[in-house]
Amino acid sequence: MAKKIPMRMCITCRERLPKKELIRIVATEDGEVTVDPTGKMPGRGAYVCKNPECLEKAVKQHRFEYGLKDKINRGAAEKLLDTEEKVDAEDEKGKDE
Repeated sequence: MAKKIPMRMCITCRERLPKKELIRIVATEDGEVTVDPTGKMPGRGAYVCKNPECLEKAVKQHRFEYGLKDKINRGAAEKLLDTEEKVDAEDEKGKDE
């Protein structure tokens, strides 16, 4: 029997992809919003594509607020963009080796 692959939907483009191909953004109990590289942090999560355009659109259209069901400040959203660029760079570095 084949192993079931968990699927999640991107909050911006609404495309269903395997969970490992998306980035999980988490709103923790103390109100902090952060990237969850493991996919196992506690708190409300929202998924977004690794596509930079999709991520920027999510910030501009306030899709994180919708997906996390909570208000996030603009600074936290911009911080997510910076963090995402670092995550992508590390992913690319790992693929090259």
